Formats: sequence, C-alpha cells, structure tokens
Amino acid sequence: MREILERKPNAALALLIRDSAGQSARQRADLFIPPGDRSRVEVFSGDISEPNCGLAPAVYKHLSAETTRVVHSAATVRFDHSLEEARRINVEGTRHILDLAGSARKLRTFAYVGTAYVVGERTGLVREDELVVGQSYRNTYEQTKAEAEALVRTRLASLPGIILRPSIIVGDSRTGVTSSFKMMYWPLKIYARRLWRTVPGYPDAVLDIVPVDFVASSVTQLLFDEAALGYTVHLCAGPRASATIQQVALRAMEYFNAPEPRFVDPKFFFAVLRPLLFLSLWGSKRRVLRDGRAYRDYFTMRMQFDTSQAERLLQPAGVSPPPVLDYLDRLFHYCVASDWGRKQISTE
Repeated sequence: MREILERKPNAALALLIRDSAGQSARQRADLFIPPGDRSRVEVFSGDISEPNCGLAPAVYKHLSAETTRVVHSAATVRFDHSLEEARRINVEGTRHILDLAGSARKLRTFAYVGTAYVVGERTGLVREDELVVGQSYRNTYEQTKAEAEALVRTRLASLPGIILRPSIIVGDSRTGVTSSFKMMYWPLKIYARRLWRTVPGYPDAVLDIVPVDFVASSVTQLLFDEAALGYTVHLCAGPRASATIQQVALRAMEYFNAPEPRFVDPKFFFAVLRPLLFLSLWGSKRRVLRDGRAYRDYFTMRMQFDTSQAERLLQPAGVSPPPVLDYLDRLFHYCVASDWGRKQISTE
C-alpha cells in the first residue's frame, strides 16, 4: 500500500480487509496507512472465502465500476489447516476475487500474489513457467496455493493478469523491520535464546528469502507494466542471491555469540532421535520439539528458483533482490531490539 501511494500520487486505493477480534477493517488498515494518505484509501470489510467476498451488493457494484487494478494477496499461510479449510480460503477465495476482477469493466491488471513453494517437494532448478509436474506437497498450504494458481492460469485468457511468486518473505533489508516473526524467525529465536542448537537438515540446503521492501517494489512495478501481463514471475533471491542453511546458521552464531549449530541427518532425527527426546525432555525443550515439526521440510530443500523473467522485467527498473547475507545482521538486530516483536521500537 505504501509503495503504491508513494509512487503513484494520483492513485486511489480500495482495500478489502477482514474484521478481526477487537479490530475493524478500518482500524487494521490505519496501522499501515500514513495519516496523510488516508483520504486516498477506502476500506471495505469483507471476507474472500464468502460469496461476493462478503460485500454488500451496492459495494460490489461500486468496485466493479471503478476498479482498474487488483492485487490479490489474501490467503491462509498456516501449514496445519485441513485440506478442506485451506481450499475454502485459498482456492475458493481466489475464485471469488477472480469473479470480482472479471466484473470490473475498467480492469487493466490482475496481480495474483502466490508463493514459490507451489513447487512442493522438488529438487534442482525450478522454472517460472512450471507448475504441476507430478510433485507432491509438504502441507495443505502448498497444495492449495498450487490449486489456486492453476485456477488463475485458466482465467488469464480473458483477464489481463500476472502471477507473482515470492519465496519466504522477511523484514525490510534496510531497517530489519518486520510485522511477523514466523517462518525462519522461530528457529532463529530458539537458537538465539540457547534453547536448541541441533538442526535436523542438510548444511547445503538452500534458504531462499526475500525482504519485504523488494517484494513491495516488485509488485508495484509489475502491476503497472503491460510487458509483464501473462507471465509468472519468481520474486525470489534465486541462484545469485540465496544462501545455504549453514551460511545463515554460522552468521547467526557469530551475531548471537551462540554455540555452533549441530547438523543432523533429518531422516535419522525424525525417525529415531525425536521420538526418544520427546519421551525424555520436558518444558520449553519439549515445546521446541513439538512446534519445530512444522519447519522440518524447510531445512532440507535442495532446489533453486529460476529468476529469468524477474530479471528481464525488474532489473531495467532498478529492482533486484539483495543477497541474503548482505542484510541478515539487520534482521537479527531488529529481532533483538524489539524482543522478537514484544515491544515497539523506533526505526527513524
């Protein structure tokens, strides 16, 4: 939102946001919209998983008449949803947004923000134009995001659209600021606090992370680029800018002055060590064993994301992902300064 408002001074935004417990859609939006730009932003309470996105008929008609560009990034990112629940949000929600975009008489671009991990359990180099090649999936999130992307692809013949696939999104590369401490932040936190240093994964496993400022700049750039229409674009670090798990772990060891990480074969760990440890450990260490199971597959990835289309479309505009190792310390610093999200800090 901030990127579009800053780069497009004549743009007006319509935000479709769910109400949450104790916060209206407007209150949630105001957390992120600069006060001086609020007159340019309309906020509508809705839910993509409901017919017509939960919007009143008059509002739906208004959006259909006025909308020129749609960015669809709403999804559940939980790994433990049932397949039925994940499909209700990720697939049917995408269908409802596609229907809204299809009714927009002035539509110029539909941008679907998916995930690079629709590739599932693949290895080697993954091309941007590939989707279903017989792969299996690690969880219902990956599977339903792949199904949602397949649905989007069926509509691109009639809608001017692009598919954008970010990898793991982390904090701002310049300030380290993040609004979420999930994904790679959870293993980092337990390691930094010396609760755990065993890594059930391969040292050469690839960690493809991208900072949120790169993703926001990329989405905004491609949203207004007619040359991008019809393409699928990896918003990823790719072979040139990604890092291995070992490189990230050693950098964390230096920053947090922590014990050296111990890498253990993941098959042996989960088949033999984890069951034994689960019986003998209690308290915080047992919680680590329980909660860490969701992350196990992301320590074993041996694939790279091809970024040829991304480079062709974004580099002429000066947009490219910074190498992971160049900004890791800024992410670490923000984690410590904010006590892993427990307190607000100034980033001025």
